[in-house]
Amino acid sequence: MSFKVAFIGAGSIGFTRGLLTDLLSVPEFHDIEVAFTDINPDNLRMVTQLCQRDINENGLHIKIHATLDRREAFKDAKYVINCVRIGMLEAFATDVEIPLKYGIDQCVGDTLCIGGIMYGQRGIPALLSFCRDIREVAAPGCILLNYSNPNAMLTWACNKYGKVKTYGLCHGVQHGHEQIAKALGRDKKDVDIICAGLNHQTWYISVKTDGTERTGELYELMKKAEFAKDENIRLDVMKNFGYYSTESNGHLSEYLMWYRKRPEDMEKWINYSNWIQGETAGYLRVCKESRNWFETDFPNWVKEPAKKFSPKTRSSEHGSYIIESLETGRVYRGHFNIMNEGTITNLPDECVVEVPCYVDYNGISVPRVGDLPLGCAAICSQSVWVQKLAVEAAVHADLNLLYQAAMMDPLTGAVCTPDEIKQMVDEMLVAGEQWLPQYQDVIAGAKKRLEAKSVPYRPVKGFSLKTKTIEEMAQEKEKYRAMAGAAAKENV
Repeated sequence: MSFKVAFIGAGSIGFTRGLLTDLLSVPEFHDIEVAFTDINPDNLRMVTQLCQRDINENGLHIKIHATLDRREAFKDAKYVINCVRIGMLEAFATDVEIPLKYGIDQCVGDTLCIGGIMYGQRGIPALLSFCRDIREVAAPGCILLNYSNPNAMLTWACNKYGKVKTYGLCHGVQHGHEQIAKALGRDKKDVDIICAGLNHQTWYISVKTDGTERTGELYELMKKAEFAKDENIRLDVMKNFGYYSTESNGHLSEYLMWYRKRPEDMEKWINYSNWIQGETAGYLRVCKESRNWFETDFPNWVKEPAKKFSPKTRSSEHGSYIIESLETGRVYRGHFNIMNEGTITNLPDECVVEVPCYVDYNGISVPRVGDLPLGCAAICSQSVWVQKLAVEAAVHADLNLLYQAAMMDPLTGAVCTPDEIKQMVDEMLVAGEQWLPQYQDVIAGAKKRLEAKSVPYRPVKGFSLKTKTIEEMAQEKEKYRAMAGAAAKENV
């Protein structure tokens, strides 16, 4: 069978290469068309070179069409896979560094908190322009598979305003599923789960083995698991709300109001075994190291054996399985981000939820989940309103809605007063001016307000590790080569 798949943000080092490898591991897909597009010609060239070498050495005759013109890449595409990071690492740095001057300490800053809100302001107008191009030049009914963050906000905007059927994809559910299986002493395939909530705030509301519900005994088992020492925030939330969350310590800590608001208490919750345990701006550091290492080490990547297109080495990322099921009819069950529309009954119909879905020839089917447990729904409800305010702010360039989104964010509101939040948002708008075309008139006003800055800074140093040099990374080159592939999504 033949159809076209286009990757936007294709210069995303290992992520694009991994997704393409997954896709071409499906035997029926050995004659598909593939297009790569990116705004960075050097990254596009390097990733295309690697992927084309993989294709050639697997004996396929696919020729990747790499172009800086996204409309050319999208032309006649049946599927578009989005992996972009608008503003790249330069903009990402403003998302975490400016808030530190106001006392807000983030580990990642790409989903909620002030970093995620501002990241959404950059991403939403870009995604809506992608949607316009998809509507105009892609194949009728083209599906957008969105891997970029803030996933829920972008997926929401694309479905509501972009008028392109969009599914948000993430791998958090799969990783937590693996942990739960370990705690139960079972293989993952023997543990049936229902996970539901919001992206990066999804809850394992049902865990069964052999048809028996195990959720009630899970907390005690998880406390004793080998990974428990690195999941103290997740386990604390589980103790208080009854259910395990998809997100690791660092991510989860910045979505809630309890764990990062007092620097003197943070050492209780984070450790330095891995950035994801809560290191201040840890993901930014890792992404910088990964970019630097890839650019230096690229010639060695090319010399290494090509990736094998084999079902045995296929990853758990949802994208290739969704396309396989839609094209071949093989049934796939995964957890995707979709417009709610009554799926979770105690969250608003108009929001994006992450829930179980089934895929086959007939499309993507969504079973009704019903109510989330009340405490879980309460946490998600607060986040939904932050997301809605942020989406509407980005679409309409509405400064008041943007201020309100930041004020309503749990961690931002726990740390800052309204006046501090407004000044911080103004500062972040000005710092991100080149990536915020919809806010140009608003930014002019923000500059004037900052000239008469009336709110003093309350900076926190945070808990950061030093970014390693190329020479330091070369001493552990295999570790950093793996990291460059694993952390590559949307970061170049």
